[in-house]
This record gives sequence, structure tokens and C-alpha cells, in this order.
Amino acid sequence: MIKPQQQIRFDHQIILEWVRAHAKVLDLGCGDGTLLGLLIRKKDCHGTGIEINEHAVYQCIEAGLTVSHVDIDTGLIDYSNKRFDYVILNESLQEVLHPRQVILEALRVGRKVIVGIPNFCHIRARLQIFFQGRVPVTPELPYQWYDTPNLRFLSLQDFRHFCSNNDIRILKEVGVAGNKIVQLQPNLFAHTGLYLLEK
Repeated sequence: MIKPQQQIRFDHQIILEWVRAHAKVLDLGCGDGTLLGLLIRKKDCHGTGIEINEHAVYQCIEAGLTVSHVDIDTGLIDYSNKRFDYVILNESLQEVLHPRQVILEALRVGRKVIVGIPNFCHIRARLQIFFQGRVPVTPELPYQWYDTPNLRFLSLQDFRHFCSNNDIRILKEVGVAGNKIVQLQPNLFAHTGLYLLEK
């Protein structure tokens, strides 16, 4: 059972629990390197990242992390098969142009893949669409339609169907709301879904 730690985001705590010590990790869309740094410090992982935002890359480098300034959509072509124990796509899949290709490439270069997605079908979003007739804006999805970085809008159920249709095994699945795991109807009540995948 995961006990929330105040200093570490809850989704990061789950990922830390899933990743074995001393693993080789590639973090796709690693942002400022917070998760990558945690995996290196707490699990003694050999980690590298890919990030398209130049400012975030500089933050990673300042923190002593190895990060490439590359687009996720095209950044995996040079990696050999099963080069990494884990490839992580946390909060980045919905921002890529070709999500199916990215996931399949991640599964090619990694033995296991961890995906974290926002749940666009959370009950708060559904109610905003129903009662206001507008694209929802929530604390978890704070962008207006015209300035959102999100290109794909999916639910936890959509992602499960995607995995089934592409012969991808879901080894673990967790719905998260705040600092809690959602046991009942996660597609309705979870803000985020986390998946451990294998092919």
C-alpha cells in the first residue's frame, strides 16, 4: 500500500514503486527532470530523458541530468531494441502527434513502459460539458481550448481499449485522484490513470 509522502507527487510515488532498483530508464517528455532525478536518487537508476522544451532541458542539465533536446514523435528511432528496462511517458502521451507510434516505439526500446494519462472523462469534466456546453476547464486540466498543449483527449477506458486492440499487456493499472488510489469506477472518478505495459 502506498503511503503519500508530502514532498513527492503521488503519481511519482507510484512510479517509484513500480520501477526496480538499478534499472535503465528513459523518461520521455521529462520536463524539468523531477521524476528522472527521483528515480536516480531513490532507486539508483541509470536514467536519461527526452524533452522538447528548451528551457526544461536547461533545468535538467543544471540539475546534472542527461537529457536530449528531441521531439518524442521522432526521438526513439536511434535506440536499439530493449535498450531500457523502463520507458516512461508520464503526462506526455496526450501531447504527441502520433501516440500509437510513440507507444509501440517505447515498447520496442523498453522492456516495460509506464504511461500516465489525464482522464478527460472525469465526472467534473462530464458535468461541465453537460451543464455548460463548453470544453471543460478543471484544476487537473487548466487550459482553455485555444492554448492547451493537449492534442489527444482520452479516458482511462479509451486507453484500455487501445492496449487491447494493439496486443499490449497491462501489467498494472491505477486510477489516481489527488493523493488517493481510486478503487471504484476510476474512469469516472480518477483524475489520472497510470499503466505498466509490456508487449
